[in-house]
Amino acid sequence: MNNKMHTVLQSRWVTLSRREQHLLGWGAAVLLLATLWWVGIAPALRILHEAPAQQAALDAQWQRMQALQSEAQALQKLPRIPASTALQALQRSTQELLGTHAQLQISGERCTVTLKDVAPQELAAWLAQARSQARAIPVEAHWQRSAANAAPTWSGTVVLTLPAQ
Repeated sequence: MNNKMHTVLQSRWVTLSRREQHLLGWGAAVLLLATLWWVGIAPALRILHEAPAQQAALDAQWQRMQALQSEAQALQKLPRIPASTALQALQRSTQELLGTHAQLQISGERCTVTLKDVAPQELAAWLAQARSQARAIPVEAHWQRSAANAAPTWSGTVVLTLPAQ
């Protein structure tokens, strides 16, 4: 504060009665305590209260990441297979699981699969089988969900990379 304002406030303070000075002192103390509560204590208590739920969510996420890491390591340990065997396995799983709902287009090490009205369970099973048996890696997917039928289905394309020749 500058000197002029300080002088004005001090002269005003002196003119107040003892009772008014006590009330202003108590009001300032209450204001200080309320500010301390809202700025310092309440946020810390909120964080402390929310910590167990956040810890549980982080633990669940950690376990999921550990499971994905184990799965990735297991897939890396699988023996390499020739490209022709991988292609045959992919064609077989596509025919068995998706039937007429899928078409394969092969171009070198890439395979584009066009899907039409595939049930989510069938799509998930096919992707898992393509990854484990054909060692095919999905690199691009463009799908649309269709709810025209009673159960939702997926249509679109997925590009897979097959093992090198």
